[in-house]
Amino acid sequence: MARHSPRPGGASRVRRRALLGTAVLTLLVALAGLTAYLTRDGRSPAKPPAPPSSSPTAASSPAPSSGRPSPRTGAGDLPVPPETRDPVAYGKAAAAALWSYDTRAYSQAELRKALHGWLTREAKYADPASVDKVVPSAALWKQMAANRQFAKAKAYEGHFPHAFTQALQQDPGAITEAYIYAVTVSGKQSIAWKGSPAGGAESRSTTLAVQCRPHRSCALVGVMPSVAP
Repeated sequence: MARHSPRPGGASRVRRRALLGTAVLTLLVALAGLTAYLTRDGRSPAKPPAPPSSSPTAASSPAPSSGRPSPRTGAGDLPVPPETRDPVAYGKAAAAALWSYDTRAYSQAELRKALHGWLTREAKYADPASVDKVVPSAALWKQMAANRQFAKAKAYEGHFPHAFTQALQQDPGAITEAYIYAVTVSGKQSIAWKGSPAGGAESRSTTLAVQCRPHRSCALVGVMPSVAP
């Protein structure tokens, strides 16, 4: 797939990215080899492809612990975060939401706003810029909307990266400052558009930073720039 070009950002975005990397890095301090994927390296997640001009993305998680059921992320629905204290369950729901869109039902701005609603309210950790990179640009969205393009996604598997669990075993108390977990999710995205209802599908994977403080539902911190096994 083609890739987004990184969007220019101001000092505030740089600070937020640095804080995200620092927060997660605190949990992985014993594993210097993870620095490459915990720091922002300029790489961007894959973007959904525009359709051809000729025709108009370890252990499985348990079910969410309580509250609303897992959000629907099919065509026509803006993503709504689930209420769960399970970081893997939340990560799977967030990944499916990030991989789903429907240009027939809402605007690019509406989707961005909905996805920002998944972010933690702790501004020093939240990284909306990393979420925005996953959403097609306004120009691409316009082209996709002309072709009535939409995507559905399913997250089949989620787990804590090996290095993350190893770091926690070495220092279990490290997580108690920010309660931020690294979660790697794998799934499948199916894309269709006008004139091609069958569309196509591809496997997707991503690593997310998820905050799950005690006695509070989980929230998204940001999308990591590369996938951690």
